[in-house]
Amino acid sequence: MEFVIITGMSGAGKTNALHVLEDIGYYCVDNIPLSLLPTLYTLCSKSEDAMMKRVAVCVDVRGSDNFEQMLNDIENFKNSHKDVCILYLDAKVDCLIVRYKETRRKHPLSDRLKDGSVTDAVEFEKALLIPVKRISDYNIDTTYMSIKQLRERVLSMFMEDASQSLTLTFMSFGFKYGIPLEADLIIDVRCLPNPYYIPELKNLTGLDEQVREYVLDSDDTREFLKRTLNLLDFSVPLYLKEGKSELVVGIGCTGGKHRSVTIARNLDEYFIQKGYKCIIQHRDVAK
Repeated sequence: MEFVIITGMSGAGKTNALHVLEDIGYYCVDNIPLSLLPTLYTLCSKSEDAMMKRVAVCVDVRGSDNFEQMLNDIENFKNSHKDVCILYLDAKVDCLIVRYKETRRKHPLSDRLKDGSVTDAVEFEKALLIPVKRISDYNIDTTYMSIKQLRERVLSMFMEDASQSLTLTFMSFGFKYGIPLEADLIIDVRCLPNPYYIPELKNLTGLDEQVREYVLDSDDTREFLKRTLNLLDFSVPLYLKEGKSELVVGIGCTGGKHRSVTIARNLDEYFIQKGYKCIIQHRDVAK
């Protein structure tokens, strides 16, 4: 049986993640009280219905008034069942505040604080959930993600035919928009030849062959790629040996359109040829 607990910050996209899992065949329950979690698990594990063998539940601060007990219950539940994993969704504080202001929804913790401000509620929740984040199996930061990009990430983790081996995610990004917080490794490619300064390439991206050829047609780039691949060839098996489920490699240039996209594509193609399960994501290419 697969039993996925989706948790994390309010406003970070937990419901969207739950909908993705529902679309690929998981039996999903939103906002289940912690006290009912063991009962649901037992019913699903004993059921002969195949659809009850892939379960996803959303658990967060809405489901309990006793936060300390809630955190302990989640950790104990996970430690007691080997087929339980935790997907934690997070985002930067200022991003979450903007999302709440845009939707005009009230934060679930607002009424429990003195002044009831969204800022205080978000900061309180972030501090509160640190213990759960530490024990999570998957961590997605949605600060700079669209709903489509979040869907791609969740699909890459939980598609029905996914094995338990390491998933490599290569994410191109622009440093001017911030470093992806979920990245395990950051590769800075701002030292490579920049197509931005070539008039006919400036408005293209690393998805266009002209840009890719320009970036790769450099001795410095070829040597950089060679050394980067040597590093990853050595380190990726070590992460796999340690039992890591996903390794997120962030590849950054200034704007996230040219060099980072090109190098991310090369790394993705290389490790696909080596038999790894890979996903590629260009976070800032459309900005």
